[in-house]
Amino acid sequence: MPAKKTNCFVYQHTVTTEEIDELGHAGNYHYIKWLQHAAISHSSANGWPPQRYNDLGAGWIVRSHKIIYLKPAYEGDSLDIKTWVANMRSVVSLRRYEISDSKGEVLAKAETDWVFVNYARKKPLRIPVEVSSCFSIISSLSDLTDRREGKPI
Repeated sequence: MPAKKTNCFVYQHTVTTEEIDELGHAGNYHYIKWLQHAAISHSSANGWPPQRYNDLGAGWIVRSHKIIYLKPAYEGDSLDIKTWVANMRSVVSLRRYEISDSKGEVLAKAETDWVFVNYARKKPLRIPVEVSSCFSIISSLSDLTDRREGKPI
């Protein structure tokens, strides 16, 4: 039975001591790790965990990341990393993110351009309907529904 599509997925993370840099806040490269965890969790919730992609012999690789840092995250901060699929074309998909703290303040906005590839050939592959049909396309924040809360964000 296919998983229910989730418009927006919220991945929660608490900033650890190990993620703090010499400036006393979370290091920039940790944001990329959080984005990837959020994307994988969202995909898994929609019926596509990493093993299913491995069984298919194809899956997503990153072409580019763009992050706009608005405020720093500190040790112990509880973060909500919201993610949604903004578009899906023949072999690429744009995923967006918003990272906020427990007060609801937005710390960063980001997007990742993903390419669907055949793992063995290492070549782009048309996104199969069995994959694309499991994801809602959300073009703006006003269209989003928070999976955890079940209300518009």
